Amino acid sequence: MSNPVVQFLFDFGSPNAYLCHKVIPDIERRTKIKFEYVPILLGGLFKLANNRSPAEAFAGVPNRQAYDRLEMQRFLAKHKLDRFKINSYFPVNTLQIMRGVVAAQSMGNLKPYVDAMYEAMWEQGRNMSEPAEIIDVLKTAGLDSDALLEAAQQPDVKSGLLASTQDAFERGAFGSPTFFVGKEIFFGKDRLGEVEEEIHRQCTHNRKPKCVEA
Repeated sequence: MSNPVVQFLFDFGSPNAYLCHKVIPDIERRTKIKFEYVPILLGGLFKLANNRSPAEAFAGVPNRQAYDRLEMQRFLAKHKLDRFKINSYFPVNTLQIMRGVVAAQSMGNLKPYVDAMYEAMWEQGRNMSEPAEIIDVLKTAGLDSDALLEAAQQPDVKSGLLASTQDAFERGAFGSPTFFVGKEIFFGKDRLGEVEEEIHRQCTHNRKPKCVEA
C-alpha cells in the first residue's frame, strides 16, 4: 500500500498559513511524509464558499479579536517562531505571487520561491502586491525574476491557479490553511496535531508500522 497523500492548501495572504509552513517540516521529519503544497487564491475561495476573512467576520467582536491574538502568541511561543510579525500592509493582494507559485512549481523552484515569499510577507513585512518588491525578493533569493514573472502571466498558469482553487472548494475547503490527508479534510493551524495523527492512522491502516520515506 502507498503512503497517504498529504496536501497543504495555502495562500501567502494568510498569516496562519505562514505559521503552518514553519511547523510542517517538523511533522515531515516525524512522519517521513512530504507535504504537497497546493496554491490556491484565497479571495477566490472565499467567494466560492461565501466566506469572509476572520478580520472582516469578527471586526465587531473585540473579545474574539483579543482571543485570536492570544492564541497566536501561544502558538508562536510553543513553536519558537520569533521572526513572525504582522504585515502592516495586510490584507495584501497576492494574485501575482500566487500565480508565481504555479510558475515556480513548473520550473522546479517551488521551495525557494515559497520560502522567499513567506519570509517577505510575514517576517520582513513587505508589500508583496508591488511588482518592484516582488522582483527584489526574487533576486535576493537567487531566483530568475524575469523568467518567473513572464511564466506567471501565461494562460496555463493563470488557469491552473483558478482550477486548484475551484477544486479546493469542491472538496470542501473554505479558507486557508486547509489540509487533506487522503480524503480527510482539516482546517486551521490548530488542527496540525490532528493532521499528524491522521497520517499515522492511515499508515497503520495500510499495515505499516510507520510511513516509509518517499
